[in-house]
Amino acid sequence: MMTRPFSAVCSSAQSAARRGNTELAWRSIRPATSYKNNQGGICLATNEWERASGSRRPNVLLITADQLRSDCVGYSGRYPVQTPHLDKLAAQSAAFSHAYSHFPVCSPSRQSLLHGRRPESFGALWNFNGALPTAALPPSSYTWTKTLAQNGYQLSYLGKWGVHPDYDPTAYGFDSYVSEEHYAQFQNQHYPSVSFSNGYIGETNPIPLEHSASHWFARRAADELKELASSGKPWHMALHFSDPHLPCRPSAPFADMYHPDDIPEWEGFRDSLAGKPYIQRQQLHSWNVAAFGWEQWAPIVARYYGLISQLDDAIGQVIEALDATGEAEHTIVVFTADHGDMCGSHGMMDKHYIMYDDVVRVPLLIRWPGQIKGGTACSEFVYSMLDLPPSLMEWLALEDSDFPDWHGRSLAPLLGSLGISASPRHSPASVGGVLGQAAQDSEHSETDALPTHKGGGQPWRTEAVATYNGQQFGLYTQRMIRTQYWKYVWNPTDTDELYDMLGDPGELNNRIGDAQLTETLADLRARLYEILHAAGDGAVQNPWMRRQLLEGAKL
Repeated sequence: MMTRPFSAVCSSAQSAARRGNTELAWRSIRPATSYKNNQGGICLATNEWERASGSRRPNVLLITADQLRSDCVGYSGRYPVQTPHLDKLAAQSAAFSHAYSHFPVCSPSRQSLLHGRRPESFGALWNFNGALPTAALPPSSYTWTKTLAQNGYQLSYLGKWGVHPDYDPTAYGFDSYVSEEHYAQFQNQHYPSVSFSNGYIGETNPIPLEHSASHWFARRAADELKELASSGKPWHMALHFSDPHLPCRPSAPFADMYHPDDIPEWEGFRDSLAGKPYIQRQQLHSWNVAAFGWEQWAPIVARYYGLISQLDDAIGQVIEALDATGEAEHTIVVFTADHGDMCGSHGMMDKHYIMYDDVVRVPLLIRWPGQIKGGTACSEFVYSMLDLPPSLMEWLALEDSDFPDWHGRSLAPLLGSLGISASPRHSPASVGGVLGQAAQDSEHSETDALPTHKGGGQPWRTEAVATYNGQQFGLYTQRMIRTQYWKYVWNPTDTDELYDMLGDPGELNNRIGDAQLTETLADLRARLYEILHAAGDGAVQNPWMRRQLLEGAKL
């Protein structure tokens, strides 16, 4: 396998194609001969791939956290959370400072990750364990993991599932599955007397660190990596941790790692919620936190930090185990999260009924030795879940007639365009908020945006769009568009929101009624409508919704 920077591989593959050269780097391999698999897809057999490229297809290790904020990793430089292993991984990876969750709820986002499309397109409107029934991605649906299985990959799944209440990962292409139920059985067998009494506020976990859920799964992942490495086949492992989702219960020594007195307030903590949707004030009462000040929130945040550091320690063990197999050079490692967490920001608990960056912005790291230059920093808008399926299919050079119309885009052209960029926008210092350095004036036009990189011959997206449909406290349609300068949140049955993301990064001042921003608001509404309509979102497929977004009918 040729080990050159990603951009060099892309350009050399194109040059070789023009020369008619058949001895290409893996990146340029496309099926010359193919076979129909039993699902009807077009595949290139693994042995044909090896003969054509001279190397085995790369492995894929996907690690996800549950409910992890983008600003609560050490390498972001935002808050004093210690994540030395993720910091090291970031230095070896492409780090995306503006990765967004397209749907900041556990189950629908994970279903999209497998299918490659927004959950509204297949009816997954909220978590299937919510108060009202909803659809879930059926096993008959396309998933890119099935394409891997059809091309000779060994697939292993560990941890949180959330894709379907009745079918496990083996119905979606995986060969093995270690579930949260397996850990629960382990805990009940070895620690039957352990119980918790502090609810969502969290508390110290009396179970020793090595037997905590994070480290139990890390150990099993390490063992599984040895098995996969010895199989002689390319492999994919999906390791989905349930941390640091509330309630936060870190074990020692991480339970006491952070003192509440040392925890700074969130940037968006002191929010009166004046001029904002009613439902946000209702959220404070629904969670019984309306009277909480920082003295109540700081211990909760300290436990959140502690559980993040504990998770980081577990991830470090997994990466160390991968490196020990000798497979690291041939493995794409992806780390991300399904969504973030309020954890006291704006005085709120959890993640529902809001579109603040605390919840929709997540970490994303991609390591691929020899192909993606370590330390690459990207501040373009990407989707942590939707962009991964087309990216992986392109990186693995897999083609399938069953591929859906992806709602994300492959990151390959974007990373190829970055290369070893000297642009300030993509310097290492840009991780964690280069967009905020673009202008000092809080009144700005979207037309003044910094130039964007191109991917696949087209300009890269200049916005992120997220959707939400309600959860345990009732239905609530919500759609968000976040651009370089602005965030607009469409709440069809409540007050809309408009935030100046440069002048007010904490999203404290709702400027939806500002007469000076009428043109900006109209532009954002039109862009949001166009993207949602193209994705087939039912929320805009009727004239009433069109009038709200395009004809000024929204108050």
